[in-house]
Amino acid sequence: MIPFQRFLDEHREPVYRFLVASVGRDGADDCFQETFLAAMNAYPRLRADSNHRAWVMTIAHRKAMDHHRAKARHAIPLAEPPEQAHHDPPLQDDDTWERVRALPPKQRAAVLLRYAGDLSHAEVAAALDCSPEAARRSAHEGLKKLRHEMSPTS
Repeated sequence: MIPFQRFLDEHREPVYRFLVASVGRDGADDCFQETFLAAMNAYPRLRADSNHRAWVMTIAHRKAMDHHRAKARHAIPLAEPPEQAHHDPPLQDDDTWERVRALPPKQRAAVLLRYAGDLSHAEVAAALDCSPEAARRSAHEGLKKLRHEMSPTS
């Protein structure tokens, strides 16, 4: 097994990109930290022949789902959020990611893991505990819905 720091360095960018797409910039930092804390705790038990990227993206997906559940239980503040720090680059296609986050849970997870997480359909299926065909279908249906909502004629 490679040292955990090297594992973290190899997977930090795709995991963070996935989390920003999944929960937004505000929640991504907390989910990122929770993802790698959970990964660090379980890392010694990980088999060397495991797909490490799919494994850590599964953890990230679960932390994103926890974030969505927790957000649904809390009141939404009415005050304006603070200004973004200058070191944070602006998130592009904000409207697109908002629409992705509004998809039904299975479609949202499949689209985010496949495209923001850059996982294969088989890896998405493993992360979502379903068949590759079901993962492919969920991603397809999510993209179809997004295309319909974002088409100029709708």
